[in-house]
Amino acid sequence: MSSAPEPPAFKKEPPKEKDLGNVGLRGVRTTTLFRAVNPELFIKPNKPVMAFGLITFSLCVAYIGYLHATRENEKDLYEAIDSEGHSYMRRKTSKWD
Repeated sequence: MSSAPEPPAFKKEPPKEKDLGNVGLRGVRTTTLFRAVNPELFIKPNKPVMAFGLITFSLCVAYIGYLHATRENEKDLYEAIDSEGHSYMRRKTSKWD
């Protein structure tokens, strides 16, 4: 009896070490101008710098919020002078109250 020849088995080779570095946009052929204009697409993320930037940005937003809150509290105050010449801070009142 004759048997039909078996088709050759294709083995898929695992990706080589040098091919793994060219994942995403790093592997795409681009111009130098494109890489210079968009460096964030090609530079590896630096976690300590990101953490420092996030903390700094958060502190800036918190400080602006603090300034806004303290300014809101001072908005209704003005400096009044009594009959003896002493100055003091007084809240604005409405004549309608």
